[in-house]
Amino acid sequence: MMTTTLKIALATLNPILGDIDANAKLILAARGDAVGADIVVYSELVLIGYPPEDLVLKPSFQRDAMDKVMELAAMTADGGPAMLIGSLWIEGGKLYNSSILLQNGTIGAIRHKRDLPNYGVFDEKRVFSRGPCPEPIEFKGLKLGVLTCEDLWWDEVTQYLTDKNSDILISLNGSPYEEIKAHDRFENAKERVAQSGVALIYSNQVGGQDELVFDGEAFVMDRFGQVIVRQAAFKSEITLTEWSKEGDYWQCAAQQLAPKNDRMADIYSAMMIGVRDYVEKNHFPGVIIGMSGGVDSALSAIVAVDALGADQVQLVMMPSKYTSEESLIDAADAARMMGCFIDNIPINDGVKAFGEMLSGAFAGTKPDTTEENIQSRLRAVILMALSNKNGKMVLTTGNKSEMSVGYATIYGDMCGGYNALKDIYKLDVFALSRWRNQHHPDGGLGPRGQIMPINIIDKPPTAELRPDQKDQDSLPPYQVLDDILQCLVEKEMSTKEILKRGHDAATVARIEHLLYTAEYKRRQAPPGVKITEKNFGRDRRYPITNGYRDKKQ
Repeated sequence: MMTTTLKIALATLNPILGDIDANAKLILAARGDAVGADIVVYSELVLIGYPPEDLVLKPSFQRDAMDKVMELAAMTADGGPAMLIGSLWIEGGKLYNSSILLQNGTIGAIRHKRDLPNYGVFDEKRVFSRGPCPEPIEFKGLKLGVLTCEDLWWDEVTQYLTDKNSDILISLNGSPYEEIKAHDRFENAKERVAQSGVALIYSNQVGGQDELVFDGEAFVMDRFGQVIVRQAAFKSEITLTEWSKEGDYWQCAAQQLAPKNDRMADIYSAMMIGVRDYVEKNHFPGVIIGMSGGVDSALSAIVAVDALGADQVQLVMMPSKYTSEESLIDAADAARMMGCFIDNIPINDGVKAFGEMLSGAFAGTKPDTTEENIQSRLRAVILMALSNKNGKMVLTTGNKSEMSVGYATIYGDMCGGYNALKDIYKLDVFALSRWRNQHHPDGGLGPRGQIMPINIIDKPPTAELRPDQKDQDSLPPYQVLDDILQCLVEKEMSTKEILKRGHDAATVARIEHLLYTAEYKRRQAPPGVKITEKNFGRDRRYPITNGYRDKKQ
């Protein structure tokens, strides 16, 4: 018999990839919090975490995951709400990414993901088999059309479920954050709603997993394409939605929508959560950051303080003879504003010792970037020694502009375990620094109010590895550099197209060359938070040995 009312809870959780037992506890806790719900809807692969990569090919992991699904199913015999979870499943000797209904003490239905993404950060075709078009799931007399993530982005599965007279579409997602993704989700959902003529539930997970950050923001869209329920971004939430049948259609009662973040708030939240979850899920007791008195290290430290608390952030200033008094003052002021103690470990004696050790080998040569890089690598040795001694992870501080063109020292300032700024262009580093001085991030543990000295933001950037050095000695202005890089990296534009934007031909050719030749450095760089539609690493996999240059102007 079909019911005429239904209560569906949306559970947006932060699973730990591979920790099946902990994730099962999260799932059950959310079920317990979903008071009055008939069914709780979770995210894609919530039981094992997403994206699991080749871990899902491990037989013991497969066995443990399937056993845990059976345990969770048995727990639904208590008369509480059913659960629609995501997990791996093996059927007919094939491994699937599946959405699984648990109810009345058993597995009520299993639906396998049909459209497997194989682009950008996704490579599911490597590990999962493609399922058939999923049949609707019968639940309390309704037909629930269940789609698993990528199934929502194409029309085949929705059309099949529509033809089978589905009453509500439910999409279980593991959709990582990137700047334009939230807008794309809503537009895509509108297409599926228009195609099917029925309302849609969209679930997602939240939290950091290596380079990816998931922003949650589960929502309900009515059959007219209007979002009538929406959770806040970057938050774990349980939201109870109330449904009723009105004529031939099921409609969800509208709720007050959580306010939308602006661009800076979203990016900052992603950086903060990415750092927090990488450190905490990997059980580091905190982080160590080499401070320079510049904006990159200061912003990295502030993000870490907001993510972890000042007591878990160790700052170290390692001045050389080229370090200005201004930088020493700025770094000390920044540490004070953050509430952190800053160590001071001069490297002059170490630089001198290296000079003496290498004097014979360098005889007859003139000082150049070799001596500059020794300073950077000596600082890395110090930071790693401190890391080894107290277990804290070194957080590197290079931004995307620098990483793009190789303006970084391999085994020097690139040395560390994670990088909050890896996918942040320099102009956005400045913008985020100004934003943080004026705003306090939701969930941030750092002080309110101004947290970075204005002088750090306003002064010309410099590596301070030689007298009177400035970034602009080696690089074009960041307004020019960042635009060229975005054209080359995110947009894959031709040289001819870039020149139409008003850039100098020689500058474009040089930046393209530097971008390609720095690939070997980036392959050895630590992971960092993905922000843009194409980060270095999972998104952009260029060859290291690469003789191509776009010469058509």
